[in-house]
Amino acid sequence: MKNTLLLIVISLLTLACNKKFDEAIKSADKNLILQTANEYFAEKKWTQAIALYERLPNLVAGTDDAKTVVFNTAYANYYDKQYRIAGHHFKNFSVTFPEDPRAEEAAYMSALCYYEGSLDYNLDQANTESALNELQNFLNKYPGSERSKNINELMDELSYKLEFKAYENARQYYKMAEYKAADVAFENVLADFPSTKLRPEIYEFILRSKYELAINSVFDKKQERIESALAYTRFVEKELPGSAQSKVAVNLREKLESEKVRFLKEKVLVEEERARIAAKQKQLELEIEQKEQEKKKKDTEKENDSTAVDSLSTSQNSGATFRIKRN
Repeated sequence: MKNTLLLIVISLLTLACNKKFDEAIKSADKNLILQTANEYFAEKKWTQAIALYERLPNLVAGTDDAKTVVFNTAYANYYDKQYRIAGHHFKNFSVTFPEDPRAEEAAYMSALCYYEGSLDYNLDQANTESALNELQNFLNKYPGSERSKNINELMDELSYKLEFKAYENARQYYKMAEYKAADVAFENVLADFPSTKLRPEIYEFILRSKYELAINSVFDKKQERIESALAYTRFVEKELPGSAQSKVAVNLREKLESEKVRFLKEKVLVEEERARIAAKQKQLELEIEQKEQEKKKKDTEKENDSTAVDSLSTSQNSGATFRIKRN
């Protein structure tokens, strides 16, 4: 019985709420719509509040209520997790009503909406970059704001997200054994984020990339790459003394030095073989050239003999006489 009564009460309340909303949404009475929207806002019924507030801009344009409508619409969308829409309304408020005491709060909330719209590091980071711009704009406009500390913390968090994404992209190159691309990508991370906390890990990946590139290099680039890798082991050891990365550098340098000795011995043999092949090739070219010259000489002599015979025949024909038989 009690359950039945409870259901009846709930049903009646729902019908009453629906009736109130329907009356307001269909009405042209500005005051009724605004009052009902504010009631739903106070009750944290964001969907109904938003629907009603959206009916008001034209009705309250030029009145004191216009500011409240924009401000509450922004917050209703924010609490409803519609961050893009909320950010638009907050920004619109701060730009349209710069003298209002809530303008700084609106500008802050606009930046915060962009922050909330930032996706995980492994997804598209266009929203993150937009959020950083909006947060920086707030600092530029309100440098003395008490919210500045929080803004700086948010910017650090977003910057790290971009940084970590770049780091993970570079690490993917390394995992795919694309060591040259990994080397370049990690160097770019250091250039783009000079204050990165991932510097030790990045140094190690660059070091290992240079090592793998040197060990597996084509012959003509191997010595240069070994020297580059050796130089980087010394750099890491100097930059991170006593660290795990420094120990890796020492270990890889020993292997690179051994590879360098082996390669230099191989290089001597290869250069000797190349010299022998080059000499043989040169000798072959000389023989071919000599044969071509001999052939050309014979062809010239043959042509001269043919010309002489043709000249003699022509001479004999021109000296002949013709006799006319007389009757």
